[in-house]
Amino acid sequence: MTQYHSFLQLFTIFATINESQNDNSVYHLGQRETTMNIAIIRYNAGNIHSVYHALKRLGANALITDDKETLSKADRIVFPGVGEAATTMAHLKKEQLDTFIRELRQPVLGICLGMQLLCRHSEEGDVEGIGIFPAEVKKFKAETRKEKIPHVGWNSLTRLQGKLFNSLAEGSHAYFVHSYYVPVNEYTTAQTEYILPFSAAIQKGNFHATQFHPEKSGSIGEQILKNFLEL
Repeated sequence: MTQYHSFLQLFTIFATINESQNDNSVYHLGQRETTMNIAIIRYNAGNIHSVYHALKRLGANALITDDKETLSKADRIVFPGVGEAATTMAHLKKEQLDTFIRELRQPVLGICLGMQLLCRHSEEGDVEGIGIFPAEVKKFKAETRKEKIPHVGWNSLTRLQGKLFNSLAEGSHAYFVHSYYVPVNEYTTAQTEYILPFSAAIQKGNFHATQFHPEKSGSIGEQILKNFLEL
């Protein structure tokens, strides 16, 4: 097992324990009910419940599900996740969720691994992705001893574009945990630099995605989730 996958396994276990302690196992309404239905795709990845609780704090009517009929009727869909690309894609294909996600027409927000899986291909496990974005997910390569992989912690968002970043100032900070990145491309709507500039967010049609974790990014992340709900 590589150092990265050991770290990722520990991060996922910690996230799961932390979420279970705060999860009342009822996936219904936030404290301030809204008529908008937000579906979070349930699959074999970590950090899903953290996203649920972040949406709940905003008063969203949030539901975690892998039922395709329920997902298709949702007003907004969130595709989060922490995990390994090849294993996760194998699960999505087995459940035919990869094809289903391609056909979604409502606003979709991919987060972290969710963003990477929406791309054409990932170097992590040399796996084909869902293919919404014609991008190659690459692994960071440290050029000096000071550059640690994975990239963990707060970093600034620059060159902000699109409605997802309404009301946010250039240089706002968000929280990252990742060893793989999407290069800057024509669909990039925010950039961050760590070793090299990379896509902190991308958008194509109804598909939006962030490499950082808005659910762990304080008031900045809360504003981004609010903006997504208002698309």
